[in-house]
Amino acid sequence: MDHDSPRALVDHLDRECSRVINNLKQLVNSVTPDLLYRRPPHVSIGENVLRSAAVLEQTFGGLTANLWDDPFEWTLPESLSTAELVTEYLSEVDAARVRAFKSIAGDRDLTKYISGPSGEPQQLLALLVETLIKASDHHGRAVATLKMLFGEGGQRGII
Repeated sequence: MDHDSPRALVDHLDRECSRVINNLKQLVNSVTPDLLYRRPPHVSIGENVLRSAAVLEQTFGGLTANLWDDPFEWTLPESLSTAELVTEYLSEVDAARVRAFKSIAGDRDLTKYISGPSGEPQQLLALLVETLIKASDHHGRAVATLKMLFGEGGQRGII
């Protein structure tokens, strides 16, 4: 991270969000279509991927359009039933990420307070870190579900 850059932290957060989205795409493309929504005990790989992406989408939409809608309705497995549709949705989330981070002028903006999803003031940095934590958690659950389906000796090279 270039500490002299006025956007060093913003750029770092942007890269981390991009990394999560790319990892989700890799995960979706690494499983067979029948595994995407196969339910082990609780939630499927695909559902966790969608939850991760929805967390990101809600934050990016809130930052760019001040619309903090929960993307639950249009991210149901019934709507995004194939790997291709999920990957397309992830590309839309990535485009929203690009717009959101372009709207942040520099690291100083991260200390500003905005009206977050709850309507309460929230520091931008805290919101972005919280978003990354939640999205990464759902990604981790998707990977854990894959490991449950295949065991530790299953497919290798998965995120």
